[in-house]
Amino acid sequence: MAGFVVLAFALTGCSSDSQWERFGMPEIKSEQGVHILHLWQGAWIAALVTGVVTWALIIGVPLYYRRRSEDEVPVQTRYNLPIEIFYTIFPVIMVIAFFSRTVDVQNTVLDDKKPDVVVYVVGQKWSWTFNYPDTPQADGKNVYISGTGDKIPQLVLPVNKTAEFQLRSPDVIHDFGVPAFAMKMDVIPGRENHYQIKPTETGTYAGKCYELCGAYHSRMLFTVKVVSQADYEKFLAGLAADPASVSDEPVVGGRYANELINTEEG
Repeated sequence: MAGFVVLAFALTGCSSDSQWERFGMPEIKSEQGVHILHLWQGAWIAALVTGVVTWALIIGVPLYYRRRSEDEVPVQTRYNLPIEIFYTIFPVIMVIAFFSRTVDVQNTVLDDKKPDVVVYVVGQKWSWTFNYPDTPQADGKNVYISGTGDKIPQLVLPVNKTAEFQLRSPDVIHDFGVPAFAMKMDVIPGRENHYQIKPTETGTYAGKCYELCGAYHSRMLFTVKVVSQADYEKFLAGLAADPASVSDEPVVGGRYANELINTEEG
């Protein structure tokens, strides 16, 4: 009975956006994250249904087929071939269904489109640098924001525009992710990883490194501010007007990251 109560509670509130409905996931603020949220919810519902059926069989069968009088002996069945075939084949079907759905969602969220914004994200010991090399206001130069151990950098993105993160690292493996976007990816030295995000709501969201990257991993924090297109252009213009945020280097954040960028452009 308790299992049915849990399942019923989990399936309620379809018109709301509650923590229970999302099974612990944060509020999703990206187009790609919605697909991941639905996969997460579907997996939990399938697991709850499986759990309810399993507990019902474990508890219900002994109760239903129990000995009801001293003279009565319950049927002594040594095996039931149809049931044994069912509980052998059904888990295989579940694994295939989960795998198929996961691959489908993965292909959807990693499907590259023509980006509106390209940001070169460099994870270095022990902070982040966000490069905007295609900024029109910078006259062909690269503008960037770089954090330090005492300063958390802020990544600024326009709302309802596809942003592509080109991930680079000059030192160790990091992992770039924003919980509100439900996406993250490893930042590996010598590897050109990337993924795209389309933010769907303005606001400021926390981001962090998801990889234990060393002694000061806890400092690998950043924020993401999603703004209107007009405010985004003002932000870029402000960066371009600040000499401390303009560089002749294609990307700032590390020698190996610069070498990767130069190789791509060459």
